[in-house]
Amino acid sequence: MMKKWSTWAAAGLLLASSLGMAQTPYSEDSTYRGLGGKEGIDKIVASFLTLVQQDVRVKESFVDFDMEQLAGRLAEQLCEFSGGPCKYTGKYKDRDMESSHVDLKITNAQFNAVAEDLQLAMERHGVPNSVQNKLIAKLAPMQRAIVTK
Repeated sequence: MMKKWSTWAAAGLLLASSLGMAQTPYSEDSTYRGLGGKEGIDKIVASFLTLVQQDVRVKESFVDFDMEQLAGRLAEQLCEFSGGPCKYTGKYKDRDMESSHVDLKITNAQFNAVAEDLQLAMERHGVPNSVQNKLIAKLAPMQRAIVTK
């Protein structure tokens, strides 16, 4: 099942990126509510970070990260991009997504692995597929800025 999803996820991420979907939050909050609001997002992020730290495909990339700080930023980002009341501040307020990730040399395979881990975290918290797809579609355009290798 995960392999099938991986193929669809990769295709969906590439399609969304190629269409140039805007990296903007939703103007309504149905996705935010579908994620369980702030409490649900916090739980999803905690599960997600546990998954990436255990995922042999990407765990080495997260060794030197302040996971508590990362959890806070990810929760802000998912909240804002899903139409919630949060504002994503990021760790480096004056740096965009590309300049924040350029030195990490992230590959498409790593990006897709992280997307799979996010999807699995959402599944574990009972997030409907339609809500998962809406959130992934909002995040997918970041692939161009994040993948640098």
